Amino acid sequence: MASFPLSRPLLLALASSAAAQLTKFLVTLFRDGTVNFKRLVELGGLPSAHSASVAALSTGVALEQGMQSPLFGVTAFYSLMTMYDAAGIRRSAGRQAEVLNRIVDDLKIARRVPEERLLELLGHTPFEVLAGAAFGILVGLVGGRLMNL
Repeated sequence: MASFPLSRPLLLALASSAAAQLTKFLVTLFRDGTVNFKRLVELGGLPSAHSASVAALSTGVALEQGMQSPLFGVTAFYSLMTMYDAAGIRRSAGRQAEVLNRIVDDLKIARRVPEERLLELLGHTPFEVLAGAAFGILVGLVGGRLMNL
């Protein structure tokens, strides 16, 4: 059996997050024909890297410890809360930023405020979260098989 410097579920989570961000970069490249390196670290978009990473983490724990283990229960709960936050609270904050940016733009036109625009792409649609979770489970299963979990 191969020796890993970090826990295998953690490696799966990190790999899944990186792969999800790379997917966003490649989609932007092929769809828009532009190289946007910010997509490698930006929030939001399809698939959700947050959802992918926690789903891969939970999948790795399930493969290594079993679905009856308390650790799986903890990671599954953490995963659900993270996905809820991504599609709920952070999405709402992004929508609020969108409205505030329109107000700031109007005030800039009137030369009344020098404020910078807020980041709008903070959260995910429910579909982006589900796609991220499916992506993470797939990475977890394939990666777990490669790591003999």
